[in-house]
Amino acid sequence: MANKCIIAMVKPNLTDQVVNSAKKAGATGATIIPASGTGAGEAKTFFGLSLDIRTELVLFLVSDTLVEPILSAIKEAGRFSEPGTGMVEQTAGMESQLSRTKP
Repeated sequence: MANKCIIAMVKPNLTDQVVNSAKKAGATGATIIPASGTGAGEAKTFFGLSLDIRTELVLFLVSDTLVEPILSAIKEAGRFSEPGTGMVEQTAGMESQLSRTKP
């Protein structure tokens, strides 16, 4: 049985919901790493100073047989249709960046 690492970029206020949903779908735990970054959109500013966009990276190590149900649970709980969220392995969300890479 192979394992996969799912990396989700989650807004901090949704991290608990994402982890709980993933656990209900079969995940046994998660590693949460505070992060910040920039996306395809312009950075927000306040009086000329850039505002840091905070996110959390949530890592799940799961059996490959559980990837699909866990991805579905994370996608729904993390509101991945909103900017600043998404997932690595199979992408969900990040529409603003993905639309810029389409031919």
